[in-house]
Amino acid sequence: MRKHKKLTPEEERVIAQKGTEPPFSGRYYNSFKKGIYFCKRCGAELYTSESKFRSGCGWPSFDEEIRGAIKHVPDVDGIRTEILCTKCNAHLGHVFKGERLTEKNIRHCVNSIALEFRGTQYYFQKQHGVTKTTVGYSGGDVKNPKYEEVCNGKTGHVETVEVVFNPRIVSFEQLAKIFFETHDPTQKGGQGPDIGDQYRSVVFYLDEEQRKIAYELVLQLKNKGLDIATSIEQFKNFYPAEDYHQKYYKKTGGNPYCHRYVKRFDS
Repeated sequence: MRKHKKLTPEEERVIAQKGTEPPFSGRYYNSFKKGIYFCKRCGAELYTSESKFRSGCGWPSFDEEIRGAIKHVPDVDGIRTEILCTKCNAHLGHVFKGERLTEKNIRHCVNSIALEFRGTQYYFQKQHGVTKTTVGYSGGDVKNPKYEEVCNGKTGHVETVEVVFNPRIVSFEQLAKIFFETHDPTQKGGQGPDIGDQYRSVVFYLDEEQRKIAYELVLQLKNKGLDIATSIEQFKNFYPAEDYHQKYYKKTGGNPYCHRYVKRFDS
């Protein structure tokens, strides 16, 4: 049986007692980073960031669930349709059809408090042989940039994850494959709805061996028919992001993670 996470009183009110958080108050309402949203109570995968869209309703909105993740049941009000986590029956919110906000013409209106978001850093953190991961900014010309400066797209930096690893346990190639399999390397000029050069897909290499490995992996993906947008650039700097960005989900008791895993390599 899947172990349920202990909930705070407010989480209990929404998830177990079918309450609703105030509109525009949830942490994920205006968050559009690349990744996956999980059930706060049991940790089951519910939505990918690709299905999230701006609806203006005050709560996170999705137009597609991960297959089999969500149950649709009539609400007690006799009008709406409630959505529940299939694994643990956690109350998530409600689903609405016919609004024509996206091509799929459906809106899952979900309480942020019922969700956990996990990012790319998570995959590296759990890889045996990785000793440290740090979220930060690379590739630009501005020294010690702040998050707001990077977001304006004028610093030349890209949001990145620095990975320190033991090469006797895990190779650069293995880590590079994780990178390519946990984000969309075909999207140009951004990731998901996050548009801008600071969100582009890039591998920063330290030496010629790493450069050759990265290029070979790109070639393998291109030979599979993928139009790869990832650039391969020589490393020149790295500036750690503000402390509140570092291992955020561990600090807050959540389960970190950020891009849905898609196997792209044969081995």
